[in-house]
Amino acid sequence: MNICADLHTHTVASTHAYSTVAEMAAEAARKGLKAIAFTDHTPASTDGPHIWHFHNLHKAIPRELYGVKIIYGAEASVSDYEGRLDFPQKECEALDWIIGSVHTEILPSHSVEKNTETYLKLAENPLVDVIGHPANVKFLFDYEKGLKKIRECGKLVELNESTIRWKNTEKNYIEILKLCKKYEIPIIVNTDAHFMTAAGDFTESLRMLDELDFPEKLVFNADWERVREHINKKHGII
Repeated sequence: MNICADLHTHTVASTHAYSTVAEMAAEAARKGLKAIAFTDHTPASTDGPHIWHFHNLHKAIPRELYGVKIIYGAEASVSDYEGRLDFPQKECEALDWIIGSVHTEILPSHSVEKNTETYLKLAENPLVDVIGHPANVKFLFDYEKGLKKIRECGKLVELNESTIRWKNTEKNYIEILKLCKKYEIPIIVNTDAHFMTAAGDFTESLRMLDELDFPEKLVFNADWERVREHINKKHGII
């Protein structure tokens, strides 16, 4: 299986990441990717850049670097148990791509029932394209109920290369992927790269998909035209 775009990466704008925009794009080109999304944390996060970072993306960064299409995005944190984001609506709408992720530093884990309700509300949030790293062991929810809602709302489930390596996370991803396969729920494979060498390296994700005989048709970013169509529905730019 060939993944054509890495749509969850961080640059030095997020202070716990270590590579520049140019370095990340060059690595994406070296790995043969067609596109890369820069999805730094939003300003409410302790390591997020100022809001001007997102205002200036369209002006400062070209739509193509080293032959790779550039997607302007953000990883917004879920700010409450109603599935709202820590990023204003107008800011989300100005970008190409929004990942909605639970970070327990911002939203502490509650009961499984409350956590599940959070994901149901997040799935309903029209600003969100992708449900980020859902296998978080610190914020467990009813996977079957939550994933069915994500499918119903037309969102993507992220298989996150970086978090596969967290303790006990792989077994959660296996459960999630089995349910996605059973109910034909589309996923996206992303790296969540925080350094350039990790961009476009989907080794563990592809291993898991192969072991589970996961259908390629359900992998959103295994098809470049599918990625282009989704992005162009917003702004018609790639």
